[in-house]
Amino acid sequence: MASRKPTRFFRWFRTLPLLVLTVAFVASATLTAAPTTLVAQVFYPVKYASAINESAVRHGVDPLLAAAVAKCESNWDETAQSGAGAVGLMQVMPTTAAELAEQGVVDGAAYDPGNLLDPVTNIEYGCAYLGVLENELDGEDEVICAYNAGLAAVQKWLDAGGSISETVSFAETKYYLERVKVAYAAYQKCYPDGLS
Repeated sequence: MASRKPTRFFRWFRTLPLLVLTVAFVASATLTAAPTTLVAQVFYPVKYASAINESAVRHGVDPLLAAAVAKCESNWDETAQSGAGAVGLMQVMPTTAAELAEQGVVDGAAYDPGNLLDPVTNIEYGCAYLGVLENELDGEDEVICAYNAGLAAVQKWLDAGGSISETVSFAETKYYLERVKVAYAAYQKCYPDGLS
């Protein structure tokens, strides 16, 4: 009888990894087969869709790119604040907001640059900044990198020659570029008819 207990234990010990693998496979297959709406709601939600759509149209930006930036910048936390001083959903720097209002890119009377914790105001400045970057730069990767590292850094990397993804010298910006591109592709897949 004493010899049977270790045998049972070792049988269970061999079965446990197979059980874990089976559960992981079923979960993965379920997620892959899940309706796009479920994936969107769980992994790629959207807050303030109408504000994003309106600001994006006003500044000539793809609303899905703006949503991807908000997802990667703050994970849709309108109260987010970075150690560098960026604020809100799209992590806008107060100095950037003030410059955009001063240059007339954003109506500072309608969207107070000092009120970046207001989601609609933050989205307006975030979309405006994306629009400015799109006017200054040639490619999507360049715009995404500039949103993270600034226009001057991207210009310096471009002057070095090669594609932006090859010349980025900030590890954080390389990682940011990949994250936003993945999120952007996911938003395009999850919201083929646009944000709603």
